[in-house]
Amino acid sequence: MIRMITTFFGVGRLPAAPGTWGSLAALIIGWAAAHFVGVWLLAVLTALAIVIGMWACIRDLADRPTEDPSEIVIDEVAGMWIALLFPAVAFAMRDTSMVWPGPIAAFLFFRLFDIKKPWLVGKADQRHDPIGVMLDDIWAGLFAGLATLAAAALYHIVLI
Repeated sequence: MIRMITTFFGVGRLPAAPGTWGSLAALIIGWAAAHFVGVWLLAVLTALAIVIGMWACIRDLADRPTEDPSEIVIDEVAGMWIALLFPAVAFAMRDTSMVWPGPIAAFLFFRLFDIKKPWLVGKADQRHDPIGVMLDDIWAGLFAGLATLAAAALYHIVLI
């Protein structure tokens, strides 16, 4: 069961770029949760992904504590859902459903921060422990969410 959690039900075992596949799966599920049920479900899923993901990573990596295997994508799922929360809450405050430019921007910014690992993302990744596996994507999700809101503000305030 731990491997099912860490690989997000096998998504992390897809060939080539498992982190992108995990992020894409999270994008689709997170958008559907917020769109069809409500932003509260996305918030609950995000909290569960963080807590259960931390627990599962610690358990899965107990015998190899310095590794960050590419098939572990629960960290990307948690980070992507954090990034999605920002536009989802913004749209919910306007009493409307999240439309695609917001989620796509969150996805692109999340992948950028997850791959480039600036500042706190990189520091968390340098921990080389199970907590760092999750923490770098949590930071990447936070930065991606903020960048998504900044991009939306720039578009709506300056360009329109």
